[in-house]
Amino acid sequence: MNWTWLTSRGLLLHPRTLGLLMLVYVPGTIYGYYWYKVQLEKTWNTHPHWQIPFVPDSPTASLFFALAVVWLWLSPKPSKRKWVNGARGIIEALGVVTSVKYGVWATVIIFAGQAQGDILQWDSWMLIIGHSAMAVCALIYARFFIFSGMALLAAAAWTFLNDTIDYTYDVFPYLPRVLYNDLFYVGLFTFILTGISVLSAWLAKFVYGQPKSDKSF
Repeated sequence: MNWTWLTSRGLLLHPRTLGLLMLVYVPGTIYGYYWYKVQLEKTWNTHPHWQIPFVPDSPTASLFFALAVVWLWLSPKPSKRKWVNGARGIIEALGVVTSVKYGVWATVIIFAGQAQGDILQWDSWMLIIGHSAMAVCALIYARFFIFSGMALLAAAAWTFLNDTIDYTYDVFPYLPRVLYNDLFYVGLFTFILTGISVLSAWLAKFVYGQPKSDKSF
């Protein structure tokens, strides 16, 4: 049986498929911001307020990706206005890069905590499945987006800036307690993963995303 239809343009860009994505991403993004409620409140009360946007990493990634998919749904073709395409491209690139980065990051961190004795609960598995799916969806849909190399550089700059703010001012996502002794290595892994995520986005869009046929990824 030929399974390439699962990654075909006809299926992935079908209104029902895009609608199903929104049914997952919209409540998932809202819940993600709620998940950060305690850290957001603590940051607001104990840190300069300009650091707030750098706190909720994963839900912001899913928000960027959801906006990119909605834009793709409503307007599959580029606009005649260059500035519109520029803004759209940056949102798309951010959606891909940050979804891959934080999707993989959360999954690895959870398992790293388990390796040092942290016990996985039911919500840990929910996070693993949800974040892994974020990364996969971003790479699958990257080929349909219009973002340019410059937009990808802008997304890379923002994500590296986010990493810098996180580990300079201690507004990184809460970790399993057993990993706080390894904070240096967590930060190093985070920066390296950003580079890998940018490379993955570039490969998904500009190498493997070039249409050899319209049927497969």
